Amino acid sequence: MATADTHSTARLEDVAALANVSLATASKALHGKPRVSEDTRERVMEAARQLNYSPNKLAQSLASGRSGTIGLVTSDLQGRFSTPILIGAENELRAQSTSVLLANARGDDALERSHVEKLLSLKVDGLLIVQCETNPRPSLGRDWGVPLVYVYGPSTDTNDCSVTCDNVDAGRMAVNHLISCGRNRIAIIGGDETYTASTDRTKGALEALAEVGLEPAGPIRYGRWDENWGRAATRLLLDQGVKFDAVVCQSDQLARGCIDALKSQHLRIPEDVAVIGHDNWDVLTKSSRPPLTSIDNETELIGRKAARYLMDAINGQPHHGTEYLPCRLIQRESTLPLD
Repeated sequence: MATADTHSTARLEDVAALANVSLATASKALHGKPRVSEDTRERVMEAARQLNYSPNKLAQSLASGRSGTIGLVTSDLQGRFSTPILIGAENELRAQSTSVLLANARGDDALERSHVEKLLSLKVDGLLIVQCETNPRPSLGRDWGVPLVYVYGPSTDTNDCSVTCDNVDAGRMAVNHLISCGRNRIAIIGGDETYTASTDRTKGALEALAEVGLEPAGPIRYGRWDENWGRAATRLLLDQGVKFDAVVCQSDQLARGCIDALKSQHLRIPEDVAVIGHDNWDVLTKSSRPPLTSIDNETELIGRKAARYLMDAINGQPHHGTEYLPCRLIQRESTLPLD
């Protein structure tokens, strides 16, 4: 593909040349217009990122009647899920020369609505409503005059557009991975049962076990998403004499506690017991000994997809219903296959 001097101000012509597309196609891709293939759109977006391309915002807003900004209301800026969602959304929107105005509702419904109203007074073109968990949430309605997309925590209204991860498939993925490693006595340690992430992951895990004629080793117990419950649940399995050669832990905190309890009984990981977590929280997975295999929720991809769907809606092509994006297995030493 052609190249351009990124030290000077990049033009749309430069983006089109680098992406090897026509000027019209580059413009359509950058502005989320229809009749552009996903591969072409990604190629144009990547070219725009490489060139730091920024259209003339004043001319753009005058022509379209838009502000070139969107609002993002999150329930938790400290959350390890909210931050990568924000990064993914910003990366997608920056390529389309759209800025993000951020507000933190701190899990307060009234504050969330107040932030939405404030952002609308600033003439944003649309809103991303981000939760720090995947539990379904009530819709804010559709009388705001701009489109809304719900991120991570899907709206209960199927007419709304929501993007989240597929926790059922994540549970299935964890069990299938352990089976592929030669394990067939698989225990499951659940998180907080009031969260759909926990019940959905259990559903997927049980489906995967049933497909090969297996049942979970020992009872499935639910508790807090922390290391203390991971240790306690593992000790219960050991004290009750449950025979198991692998454990699915529904969070990485649970997995760290599980590993501690196994080591205290001089069991080797993964030789005696393989352990897999969920959420792929780097601060836990990489510092674990051995490093922990985990299921990544692809939160950055969720943010990108939600931002793209919001731009589609702004451009008159709204999406409806909930899209469940697949998670991704990150294998590390805690689940090495048996010899």
